[in-house]
Amino acid sequence: MIEHAKEVADELAKLLAETYTAYLKTHNYHWNVTGPMFHGLHTMFEVQYTELALAVDSIAERIRALGSFAPGSYAAFARLSEVKDDETVPPAATMLANLASDHRLIAERANKVMKLAAKHEDEGTAALASARIEIHEKTAWMLSAHLE
Repeated sequence: MIEHAKEVADELAKLLAETYTAYLKTHNYHWNVTGPMFHGLHTMFEVQYTELALAVDSIAERIRALGSFAPGSYAAFARLSEVKDDETVPPAATMLANLASDHRLIAERANKVMKLAAKHEDEGTAALASARIEIHEKTAWMLSAHLE
C-alpha cells in the first residue's frame, strides 16, 4: 500500500458515509414530499439520489484502489458522517434547506479530500474529489434556489 493511502482512504470513507447518508435522506424525501411543489421536487430528488447512488460506488471503489476496505454499514456511516439522517417527514421547504446544507457540507468534505490527495500527489483521488465538489456545490445552489 502506498504510504499516504491509508490517510487518504480514511478521509474518503467520511466522504462515502456523507454521500450515502445524503442519498438515503434524498430518497426518503423523494418518497414523502407533499404540497404544491410535489411533482417538481419528486422528480428533482430522484435525479439527485440517482447521481448520489452512482457516486457512492465510485468513492468506495477509490477506497479499494488505495488498498483499504470501504465502510458499508449504517452504523459505520452514522459514525463517520457529519450529514445526519432524518427520520422525520418535514415540510418541502425544510427538505430543500436540509439537503442544501448537506450538499454544502459534502462539498467541504470533498475539498478536504482533494487537498489531502494533492498534498500526496494522488491525482486519481484529487480528480474524483474535485468532480464531487462541483456536483455538490451545484446541487446546493439548485436546492436553495427553490427557497428564494
